[in-house]
Amino acid sequence: MSPEHLAIAMFIGVLVMVIAGVPLYLALGGLGLVFGILGGWAPQVFNQFTSRIYGLMASEVLPAVPLFVFMGALLTKSGAAEKLFNALYLAMGGLRGGLALTTVFLATLFAATAGVIGATETAVGLMALPAMLKRGYNVPLACGSICAGGTLGILIPPSVMLLLYGPTAGLSVAKLFIGAIGPGLLLSGLYLVYIFILCIVKPEYGPPMPKEDRNIPALKVWYEILKYMIPPLFLIFAVLGTILVGIASPTEAASVGAMGAVLVAVAYRNFNFRVLYDAAIQTLRITTMVMFVAAGAMMFSGVFMALGGAKYIGATIVALPLGKWGILFAMLVVVILLGMFIDWIGILFIVIPIFTPIATNLGFNPLWFALVICTNLQMSFLTPPFAYSMFYLKGIAPKEVTMGQIYQGVFPFIGLQIIALTLVIIFPPLTLWLPSLM
Repeated sequence: MSPEHLAIAMFIGVLVMVIAGVPLYLALGGLGLVFGILGGWAPQVFNQFTSRIYGLMASEVLPAVPLFVFMGALLTKSGAAEKLFNALYLAMGGLRGGLALTTVFLATLFAATAGVIGATETAVGLMALPAMLKRGYNVPLACGSICAGGTLGILIPPSVMLLLYGPTAGLSVAKLFIGAIGPGLLLSGLYLVYIFILCIVKPEYGPPMPKEDRNIPALKVWYEILKYMIPPLFLIFAVLGTILVGIASPTEAASVGAMGAVLVAVAYRNFNFRVLYDAAIQTLRITTMVMFVAAGAMMFSGVFMALGGAKYIGATIVALPLGKWGILFAMLVVVILLGMFIDWIGILFIVIPIFTPIATNLGFNPLWFALVICTNLQMSFLTPPFAYSMFYLKGIAPKEVTMGQIYQGVFPFIGLQIIALTLVIIFPPLTLWLPSLM
């Protein structure tokens, strides 16, 4: 079998093993090892495995991953999210769909402190879903708003996805962070506008809070909002602001954010050994998952490129009679299809080495292309069959909420993600204007 055929077999093997339920890191690393031996590189493939893991551990950027995850976990467990949620709902409860609007707004705010979707969606979902079901909200709308809002944590900085993308593509993580603010806020804005319009057209989908429940002085409501919103905002500006003006690297800014999260928990009088332990365990689990998948993916991509798979796929894509924009569309479709079956970490390590040189040769700005791909990867959390955002919600939802209702709820938000992706492609300043100010 030729090297190109082995590379294609590797690619198909990943999809088969993941669909069969094999953990992604085992599928990627195992296939890399087996096909490396089949390719005739038995001694070299073992050396590559150890050298690539060492290179991963020696990265100057990746230490920011556990720090940002810890910041989000501790801030979530500090109690700020629940109290801010209640205050925001009192302020927006008079609107139709006010609870769903509050959910997306809060998810956007905490996305800028978490870096991953699991912590954000779980925290917001545990508060918002029972409240919306109690108020008689349309179940698919309630589920869709939580799932879509939760996915913002993987794009809005500080994002673990951007932390991994930068070193892999040779791009500045700081510029990726600043460039992702535009697409992230665009997605959040589209979600809010959709919910607002839908609940005006169909008032029964999001009934407003009864007047008797809103009989609270406005001054007290705004005091509660400011009290519980200022600390997270301070953390966001401390982290992103120091990166934007060049005072700190992403890793240094992550350490500032982690320490700031500790101070916020102390200020809210909710810092104890149990909170610290839970945040540390959650950080350990997420970081370990990221590192294991990254190690397996690097093993896979090394063998895949050595077999000529990247060159073969790249030459095939470039040879398509579609023009540069048609080729870009083809690459985005590939990412969407992969997102239906493979975790986003594996997708990054598989497609970045293949697609980045193609995009550069076609004349696309590498930073713009990176943020287009990352915006596209938002859909991987909502597109079945392996839609992790829906799985997170199902794990915390009451038994009466079915998987069918969750699927029904996320489809409109997938459409909004496609609209956002189109706007990011048509209007490059959405991603490039802020980085140009650095």
